[in-house]
Amino acid sequence: MTTTAVRPEEMEQYRRELAGYCYRMLGSAFEADDAVQETLVRAWKKADGFEGRSAVRSWLYRIATNVCLDMLRSQKRRARPVDLGPSGAVEGFIASTRPEHSWVQPMPDARVLPTTADPAELTAAKESVRLAFVAALQHLPARQRAVLILREVLSWQAGEVAELLDTTVASVNSALQRARATLAARDVGEAPVVTGDQEELLARYVSAFERYDVSGLVSLLHEDVVLSMPPFEFWLRGRAEFGRWLLGPGIGCRGSRLLRTAGNGLPGFGSYRPDEQGGHYPWGIQLLEFRGDRIAAQHSFIDPALFPEFGLPTYLEPGRQGPPPS
Repeated sequence: MTTTAVRPEEMEQYRRELAGYCYRMLGSAFEADDAVQETLVRAWKKADGFEGRSAVRSWLYRIATNVCLDMLRSQKRRARPVDLGPSGAVEGFIASTRPEHSWVQPMPDARVLPTTADPAELTAAKESVRLAFVAALQHLPARQRAVLILREVLSWQAGEVAELLDTTVASVNSALQRARATLAARDVGEAPVVTGDQEELLARYVSAFERYDVSGLVSLLHEDVVLSMPPFEFWLRGRAEFGRWLLGPGIGCRGSRLLRTAGNGLPGFGSYRPDEQGGHYPWGIQLLEFRGDRIAAQHSFIDPALFPEFGLPTYLEPGRQGPPPS
């Protein structure tokens, strides 16, 4: 049998979209990294024996799917704090946490969103990595999850998905129907919408946060704004609670610096808290959702290990105004 070797660059060009696929499957940027790397390692080992009966892209997706299914066999479902119970009150905060593998983690836009998409394609791509959508995917059995992502997000034909999963078109269509019903029951809500000047609103947010002007910051929030802070199980709803948090348990944020980033289709910031030497150390990644001309949610992921994933510095020296030159 004639075989066709696959060159490394042919595989590497799919890294970004494979990262997006694995992230939607696994709900973690760290695990998506591992899955993509394992996919490319397996593919490289089999490159000389690639028979060319399918496109390189389809071949890589088959490997990536098997890697993700293997990883999911030993995992529990990831979630968001808002999925675990009702909102709390500031005085009820007891700093109860869950381990990293409990949470849907953020994913940098630069790692998964297409670079040459038209506006409609980019909007659809952002919608497919929304935190609420990725969290809802975690409620699907692993193979249903793969079917829904391949069919609904990546627009594969049923026959292509059936071939990838070594099953029938009827089985794929049945799995897709069940997956759609599950997601409909989860109610992932509407995509964030901004009716005002987003950049002007973000600039006001940064100014108020860094000056720790709590009243000014609260004025930018929607009436039923949500604040969540994985790994803390605790979450808050409402402007008044948000303000009380900043002046209570969250007072350590006073004097923080914010550096711009983006993740899960949302604008965000790396938040750095001040230290005794006059510098700032990494604290959490903030992602902001909007409704109308107000901030509807601040999702803060308290994990310094995320900063390199987002291309952010791991420390701000005293007097430094931003990331180092590239």
